[in-house]
Amino acid sequence: MLPTRTVRLLLAAFALFAVTGGAVWAQLESGDRGILPLDSSNTLEIGGIKVDVGGKSAEEARYAGWRIAQREGFKALWAKTHGRPASEAPTLPDSTLDGLVSSIIVEQERIGPTRYIASLGVLFDRARAGELLGVAGQVRRSAPMLLIPITVTGGTMTSVEVRNAWQRAWAEFRTSQSPIDYVRVSGMGIDPLLVNAAQTARPGRGWWRNIVDLYGAADVLVAQVQVRRIYPGGPAAATFVGYFGADRRPLGSFTLTAQNSAGLQAMMNEGAQQMDALFTRWLAAGELQPDQSLIIVEPPPPVLEEEAPVEQQQRAEVPTRVIQIVVTSPYSPVGWLRSIPGVISVQEFGSAVLAVTYRGEQSQLAAALAARGWQTDVAAGGVFRITGYRAAPAAPPAQPAPAQPAPAQPPPQPVPQAQPAPQGRSD
Repeated sequence: MLPTRTVRLLLAAFALFAVTGGAVWAQLESGDRGILPLDSSNTLEIGGIKVDVGGKSAEEARYAGWRIAQREGFKALWAKTHGRPASEAPTLPDSTLDGLVSSIIVEQERIGPTRYIASLGVLFDRARAGELLGVAGQVRRSAPMLLIPITVTGGTMTSVEVRNAWQRAWAEFRTSQSPIDYVRVSGMGIDPLLVNAAQTARPGRGWWRNIVDLYGAADVLVAQVQVRRIYPGGPAAATFVGYFGADRRPLGSFTLTAQNSAGLQAMMNEGAQQMDALFTRWLAAGELQPDQSLIIVEPPPPVLEEEAPVEQQQRAEVPTRVIQIVVTSPYSPVGWLRSIPGVISVQEFGSAVLAVTYRGEQSQLAAALAARGWQTDVAAGGVFRITGYRAAPAAPPAQPAPAQPAPAQPPPQPVPQAQPAPQGRSD
């Protein structure tokens, strides 16, 4: 079953669809929309490795280039992790590196008949390479932050409604080594209706609470880029601005350029790297604390009768029963019975039969009497009897008298002790 807040958001989306009709349907079409973010939580990445190598064939040259990228990539990552020169990094054999490398990323490459020139990146498996690099544990992360990428070009603001270079840069951005715990949207489903440029301009907390809770985040980061072109396909300049929170608090900005449309994606990738560095600096300064007004506090669950205190439950589960007792002892046990915990009432029928209303079992009552010196047994037919007392019983504990004003109390008198029955004389 879907959570209540998710149902509310879905109902709101369908209500908007009913009002606007085909305009919303155009946003929900999935023909040119949606980029799934890459999961890099279990990898360590190093990029920008330049290789220029020859071989007897193009395939041999490419394979040799990838081998060189593995070796240099491990040393560069070791140097980055330890803050020391790459020349001091250990040299591992290719057979060991083959087990540490997850994949090779081709950033740029040119392949000739016997030559291979490329810019490569290497992904190392965190579990296998972490111990050798000294980063076996996970990176300390911030609270989950919902990332909303905004692109402004040609006077139009878009987020994930259609595929664009800025969305792709963040979808392909590897967050494994970033201290920011990004929550990235794919642009599929109802994402364009909930996470769009218009939403980032709403300061109200009600809708923001539902969106942040739906995506499992604690707050919002907005990464906005404004692209200006001299002419279509020509040089482009982009201004990147980072914002934090539902109030769009600006964090900083920077500018990058691209020579032509072919370099636009590389510029966006570089922008994502620098934007992450901008967010990281603010996190280190302690300025990315989640807004408590965006956290939905669930009401405490109602206390049901089944959840009463344990003592009350146990007391309610103990049955109350009437126990008939035949007294064959020369001493009366009535006062002692009334002093036993669990005894509600004692009724006398003649001088030898008692009806005791008791909360508990008959065996428990017998044990309580035995602890006070009384002798009991169960006769044939299940009749419970009090047969005597091991010694002359003292007076039972005094019962509380009804509350009433009393005159001055006389000095306390000693309580007379009951005497044993006289023994018959033998002549």
